[in-house]
Amino acid sequence: MQRDDDNSKNANSEENNSKTRQKTTPTKKPSYRLLFVDDDRDILFSIKTGLEYYGFIVDTFSNPLEALSSFKPELYDLVLVDIKMPLMSGFEFHQELRKKVLYGTEIKTCFITAYEIYFETLRKEFPELYDGCFIRKPIKIDELVNKINEELSQKI
Repeated sequence: MQRDDDNSKNANSEENNSKTRQKTTPTKKPSYRLLFVDDDRDILFSIKTGLEYYGFIVDTFSNPLEALSSFKPELYDLVLVDIKMPLMSGFEFHQELRKKVLYGTEIKTCFITAYEIYFETLRKEFPELYDGCFIRKPIKIDELVNKINEELSQKI
């Protein structure tokens, strides 16, 4: 009889765990499409997976030149770009993106980096950008989602 009680407790525990998991699943919002460029494939995969879990559509590139050649400004709501990459820095990438958008149209860009020193360079080269566009690695996925949502809610 003791075993039946234990099984009943385990079943109830499993049911409660299942309900808890269901509550923590993010609610689906309208999908935003993001372009994420980073030369580290592991970071690309983990961030893409996390953002897709929260309902974003994410296109990734490890090569900034390939990302530029495939870029369609009307397709993306936001660009997330690593600052330190081979071939082209994130700053250079952003400047090239700006050449691809229609005059008077801006592209929302968030720079991401593990290097603190780039923040000052970012502020000097792009004074029109504010702190919300600069994301330091490592970052928890829920914090990244919050920063992206904040950026998407800002008017250009």
